[in-house]
Amino acid sequence: MYNEFTAIFEQVDKWFIAYCPEIPGANGQGRTQDEARASLAEAIALILDDRRENALRGTPPNAICDTVTIG
Repeated sequence: MYNEFTAIFEQVDKWFIAYCPEIPGANGQGRTQDEARASLAEAIALILDDRRENALRGTPPNAICDTVTIG
């Protein structure tokens, strides 16, 4: 699945801090912007996986579960 999210970077001393405004709680950090981007991508993936699992807990056993692709 292809998704794009906004990544905001701020440099604080020798660190880059990254966050994604579309995904509350998704933050990353690194010594370089690339490290912060990778850390943020991992945080986004973990949050979305957790939200997906949580959302599917109440799915009735006879429901049809399929996918939709955006992009």
